[in-house]
Amino acid sequence: MTALDSLLAGGRAAAEARMRDTVRLYSQAADVFDRSTGQTVPGAQTDLHVGKARVKAIAASTGEEAEAGERELVLREYEVQLPWSTTLPSGSRVLPGMRIEVTASPDARMVGLVLWVTGAAFSDQSTAWRIRTEDRS
Repeated sequence: MTALDSLLAGGRAAAEARMRDTVRLYSQAADVFDRSTGQTVPGAQTDLHVGKARVKAIAASTGEEAEAGERELVLREYEVQLPWSTTLPSGSRVLPGMRIEVTASPDARMVGLVLWVTGAAFSDQSTAWRIRTEDRS
């Protein structure tokens, strides 16, 4: 093991120790309209990862206002950190549009928060796997 490998191992352990939230990363199929009931049925969800994470608001994010249909949204950016060693099911990648739901947190106000993935960064010298998301509420 090189000095760099030792340093990274220590950094990854420290980053993981700060992960006090629990999240569910999932993809969701397109919604389907049921003509017999007149209701829209949400598409099937596929879990890619369930486990610990660190969810933090990005300080420079001021909350961009956007309009969807007739509803105004405020887009707030968050960074979700997963353990660097996190693996996904074979053939899966984190793609924009996937979602991350906070299922447990020391901050009870975060539980139930659903974040939309906007991008993911990869690096062999990172201490955590960082995923950029936004809150579309």
